[in-house]
Amino acid sequence: MRAIRNRLRPRIAAWAWWQKLLVVAAVAAMAAGLAIFVYLDVHFSRMIDARLSGKVFNHASLVYAAPTPVHVGERATAEEFEAKLQRAGYELPGKGSAVGSFEAEGDKLVIRPGPASFFHGPAIREGPAVLTFHQNHIAAIRDAAKGTAFQDYWLEPEVITTLFGRSRAKRRVVRYQELPKVLDGAVIAAEDHRFFSHHGVNLFRILGAALADLRAQRAVEGGSTLTMQLARNFFLTPRRTIRRKVEEIFIALLLEHRLSKEKIFELYANEIYMGQRGSFSIYGFGEAANAYFNKDVSNLTLPEAALLAGMIRGPNFYSPYDHPERAVARRNHVLREMVETGYATRNQAAEAVAAPIGVTRENVEASQAPYFVDMIQHELLDHFSEEDLLSQSYRIYTTLDLDLQRAASEAVRTGMAEVDQRIGGRRRRKNPPAPGGPKEPQVALVVLDPHSGAIRALVGGRNYAESQLNHALAERQPGSSFKPFVYAAALNSALDGSQPVITPATILTDEPTTFQFGGQVYAPRNYEDEYLGQVTVRQALAHSLNVATVSLAQMVGYEKIKDLAIEAGINNGLQATPAIALGAYVATPLEMAGSYTVFANSGLYEKPQSILAVKNDAGQTLYRDPQVSRQVLDPRVCYLMVSLMESVLDEGTGEGARSRGFTLPAAGKTGTSHDGWFSGFTSNLLAVAWVGYDNNRELNLAGASSALPIWTAFMKSATGLPGYDGVEPFAEPQGIVSVPIDAQGKAVAENSPAKVRDEVFIQGTEPQVQNPLERVGGILDKFFHSKNAPNPPANAVAPSQAPSSAPGKPQEPAFVENSPKPPQPQKKGGLLKKFLSIFRGGGSKHEPSKPSNQSPPNPP
Repeated sequence: MRAIRNRLRPRIAAWAWWQKLLVVAAVAAMAAGLAIFVYLDVHFSRMIDARLSGKVFNHASLVYAAPTPVHVGERATAEEFEAKLQRAGYELPGKGSAVGSFEAEGDKLVIRPGPASFFHGPAIREGPAVLTFHQNHIAAIRDAAKGTAFQDYWLEPEVITTLFGRSRAKRRVVRYQELPKVLDGAVIAAEDHRFFSHHGVNLFRILGAALADLRAQRAVEGGSTLTMQLARNFFLTPRRTIRRKVEEIFIALLLEHRLSKEKIFELYANEIYMGQRGSFSIYGFGEAANAYFNKDVSNLTLPEAALLAGMIRGPNFYSPYDHPERAVARRNHVLREMVETGYATRNQAAEAVAAPIGVTRENVEASQAPYFVDMIQHELLDHFSEEDLLSQSYRIYTTLDLDLQRAASEAVRTGMAEVDQRIGGRRRRKNPPAPGGPKEPQVALVVLDPHSGAIRALVGGRNYAESQLNHALAERQPGSSFKPFVYAAALNSALDGSQPVITPATILTDEPTTFQFGGQVYAPRNYEDEYLGQVTVRQALAHSLNVATVSLAQMVGYEKIKDLAIEAGINNGLQATPAIALGAYVATPLEMAGSYTVFANSGLYEKPQSILAVKNDAGQTLYRDPQVSRQVLDPRVCYLMVSLMESVLDEGTGEGARSRGFTLPAAGKTGTSHDGWFSGFTSNLLAVAWVGYDNNRELNLAGASSALPIWTAFMKSATGLPGYDGVEPFAEPQGIVSVPIDAQGKAVAENSPAKVRDEVFIQGTEPQVQNPLERVGGILDKFFHSKNAPNPPANAVAPSQAPSSAPGKPQEPAFVENSPKPPQPQKKGGLLKKFLSIFRGGGSKHEPSKPSNQSPPNPP
C-alpha cells in the first residue's frame, strides 16, 4: 500500500491545479450524494415504517342486513342462494372465509356457518345444513351432521355497505388471496405488463411515455409502474413536480426491497381510487366490486374485472354510468391486452367482449339503503366513537330486508314519476312555482314489521347523491292520517266507563258547525265543502269527514286523544286543542309508522328498531337496540279500528289502492296537510308513505293522489316476495260480535230490507233489534209528547256548539248508548297548552280547507 502511495505521489504532484480541484469536487459530490442517499433512505424508510405499522388501512365497520328465513316449499333456486351467501361473505371450502362456506352438490346446497357467522351468537343459532331443491322450490332442509329434517332455516345476513367518516369515503379492505386471478391479470395488463419482473421502476416505459407526451405536446401516456402509483397515492401528495417524481421513484425502489410483490399488489388493490358512487368516494377493488356489481370481489368475472381495471386510468372519465360507451371501449382494450400478456385466451376475451356492461342499476337507495345507514350511524355515535366505528372492523347487524328495500326504492321511483306528471300537468294549466322554490317534491317511505317494530325498509328521499336529508325523520303535519287516534280514543269509551259510549254505528252530524274552545270560535270545513249530514262513525273515518271528526274529538276529550297518541309513540309536542283532531301537530314518518303498530299488532306498541347487534372481531356483542313494547289499546278496540280502516281502502278515501289492483286484506288512512300521506298495513307488513316539499309549501295533491300510489306499488311488490306472501285476514279477538244494522246505525233483522251492512261491536255495546210493541209505543209517545220535536236516530250524538265547561272535558250528549260494563278508573290528562287555530287533514275525497274565520298560525 505504501509502495502504491509512493508511486502515485509524484504523479499527483505533477497534476495541474484544476485537475486537483476536479478530483476534490468529484469526491465531495460523491460524499454529498452518499449523504443524500442515506438521508433519503432513512427519511423514506421511516415514512414507510410509520405508514405500514399496525393497521395500514382503517378497517371500517361493515353494515349487514337482517338474516333471511327460508322454509320448505319456498320458491328458490340453489343459484340464488349461492349468490346470497357470496354477498354475505361465504366462500367455497378451503378459501379461508371465517364467515362460512357453501358447496353445491347436484340438487343440494351444503351450508356451513363459520366462527365469524352471525349465528354464533345468542339471538339465533344455526349449524351446518343441507338444502335440497326441486323444480325451483326448497324440497327439504336437513341437519348436515345428523340428518334431522327442518321446516325452516336462516341464511347469513348479506353485507349492505361499509360505514364512512366525514370524508364520505368507502373502502372494503381485502387480502391478496381474496382477489381473483382475472382481476390480477386485468390490472397488470392494463397498468404494468412487467410488474412481476421489474424492481419498482421501468425505465423503458418512462422513456416511452415521455416521448409520447412530447409528440402529442400533452400528457397522453403514464410511465409509472404499479409500485410507483402506490408510492404516489399512498405516501405523497398529488402535486405533479420533478421532485415528486424523484421521490416516487425512490419510494418505489424501497418498497420493492422491503415488500413482496403480492403485498405491494394488495396495498395497491385497497388504495386505488375507483370513482364516485352517489355522494361517496370509492376506494379499492373490494368496495368497487360491491358498488358497481353488488358482489364480493372474489366473485368477479372476466369482463367485470376488465371493466374495473380499465377505470383505473380515469374512474369518472370511464364511469359505466355516465359514459357507458367509453367504459365498454376501455374494457375491451384491457381484454385485448390480457390476450397479449397471456392472462386470457382469445376465446375468453371474445366472450367477454360480447358480454353486456353488467353494472347494477344506479340506484344506491335500493342496494345500499344510504338513508337507513345514515340513521343507524347517528344512533351508533351515541354509543361508540367515530374512530372506533371506522377502524375496529365491527360487524353491525341490522333489521333491513334487502328485498323489501329494493321494492321500496322501486315504488318510490315509479310513484314519484306519477307525482311529477300530475304536478307538471297542473303547472301547465296554472302559474309555475315561485322562483327560488324547490323544483320537485320529496318523499319518504318507512316499512316495519308490525309485530316487532323492526325497520324492514327505509327510503328517505328521491336521490341521496343530491340530498342527504332523511325525510323519514323530518317533522311534518300528518293531517288526517292522525285521525285514527281520535276514533280509537272514542271507541275506548266502551271500556273506560266514559260517556257517551261510541261504537262504529254511532251517528255523527256532518254539517257546517262552529266549535268553542279557549274563548275562540272554530269553524272547520270539509274537503271541497261537501257535507253528508247524518253519518256513522265508520263513514266519518272512511270518508275523512273533518267536521264529524272534530265533533267526535270534542265529545271524547282532546286530552284523551293526546295521551293516547303519545302512548303510541308520537312525540310530546302534541297539544290538547281542536287542531289535534285533524293532525295539525307535527310528527315524523318514522313516528307515524311506529304509532300504527298499535293498530296492526292487537293494540301493542312496538318502537321502531334498526340494530340487531354490534359485534367485534372476537364475536362479542357490544350493543343491541333496546326493544320497547307496551299495550296501548285493548285488542277489541284495536280490532274495531282495523275494521274501520279497512273501510278506508274498500269504500273511502283509500279506495284507489283497490282500483290499482291491490286486493289483499289491508287497512290504512290517507292524510293531507301541506303534504300527502298514506299509512297502512297488512297482517305482516306496515308502511307509511309521505310526499311533500322541503320548504313546507303546498303540494296541492291529496294523500290519495300522491302517497297512496307509492304505498300501493310497494305493497303489490312486497306481498309477492317469499316470507311476505302469506297475507291473512285480520284475526278477530274474543269479545267481538257482529250485528246487522240499517243506514241509521240501528240493529235490524238479518233478512230485513233495511240492512246495509254487518257491523262489529265490542260485546255488550251492540244495539238490539227493537220489539214491535215497543216500536208502536215509541211512535205514540212521540205523537203525544214530541209532536214538534226533531227526531234524531236513537244512537245519535249531537255536536255541541256551546263552550265546554273545561277545556278537553267530554261534552255530555243528548243521546247516549248503554254502557256495557261498570266504569273503570279514567286516566286524567295534563294542563292544556297553547292551541292552534288551523284545521288541516283528510284524504282524497273529503279533505280539509282553511277555517273561514281564522288565519292559521304556524303549528309547532
